[in-house]
Amino acid sequence: MENKKPKIILTGDRPTGKLHVGHYVGSLKRRVELQNSGEFDKIFIMIADAQALTDNADNPAKIRDNIMEVALDYLSVGLDPAKSNIFIQSHVAELTELTFYYMNLVTVSRLQRNPTVKAEIQMRNFETSIPMGFFNYPISQAADITAFKATTVPVGEDQLPMLEQTKEIVHKFNAVYGETLVDPEILLPSNKACLRLPGIDGKAKMSKSLGNCIYLSESEADVKKKVMSMFTDPDHIRIEDPGKLEGNTVFTYLDAFSNEGHFAEYLPEYANLNELKDHYKRGGLGDVKVKKFLNNVLQEELSPIRARRAEYEKNIEGVYEILKKGSEVAAETAAQTLSEVKAAMKINYFDDPAFLEEQIQKFNE
Repeated sequence: MENKKPKIILTGDRPTGKLHVGHYVGSLKRRVELQNSGEFDKIFIMIADAQALTDNADNPAKIRDNIMEVALDYLSVGLDPAKSNIFIQSHVAELTELTFYYMNLVTVSRLQRNPTVKAEIQMRNFETSIPMGFFNYPISQAADITAFKATTVPVGEDQLPMLEQTKEIVHKFNAVYGETLVDPEILLPSNKACLRLPGIDGKAKMSKSLGNCIYLSESEADVKKKVMSMFTDPDHIRIEDPGKLEGNTVFTYLDAFSNEGHFAEYLPEYANLNELKDHYKRGGLGDVKVKKFLNNVLQEELSPIRARRAEYEKNIEGVYEILKKGSEVAAETAAQTLSEVKAAMKINYFDDPAFLEEQIQKFNE
């Protein structure tokens, strides 16, 4: 009987700040669903501190301060350490060694063509002076994915070029050294509104520096304040004016978060979101009413997350142990893959008895 290939997930986040609702609908909520689906044999969730240092090398305290914040966010949304292995990237040294070997399989020009790398370089004003670690980000990501033999990588659409680069590295390695690495598949969010949730100011991306995020750990009052200040349609001045949905942040959030049950509970005069949108477009529906509805929707979603976080905050030692144990398990797993990689590359000199025999024969002929 043919052995069934294990289904394994690898995903994670850079600890550059607390996680926000964009992270939640874009990946975290889906991770919890996948974790609880029973379809996967192993799930690895990585706090990517080493990758975060590639553009924060002069401010390691920022990364250190956010390790526990991200861990608390993970646990509060429902990631279960009994089902998902949560670990810290920098404590799996094998990832660095794998990155070094994979660097030989990728050209500089190929890295320069990576659309995600180009966009990130431009966003960080690295055009004239790119840190080498940051430039190698796609290779590091390939090491992360292949070290755990991930078959499935849940990411946002903007990460597609990164995964394509990983697949290229896998194919090149296997072609040169023999079938060793697992070829991963990408898993995108099914709700298109969740692919890139805008900031509350209508800007294309949530950013801590822009102050336009709603964080998972924020209080009920702070969430409400931010929702009520959200960007809508600037031309929708009077209630009777027809309103536009395009670029209207409130409706983008409703696309991402609301369901028919929310309407039955908080806005029963509408059966669903389409009816609400139609009323807004023809006029006669004020922004305040829509924002109040969105606030109710978000509070319902975030309330249990806040409650779980409050419990975990009472036991930081326990969270620390989760990360420590998770990192030890991750290191053991990655060490096995590294051993297989080195064997395929014929550089496992002290683990290969045939090497000694070959050398004895060579020099005794």
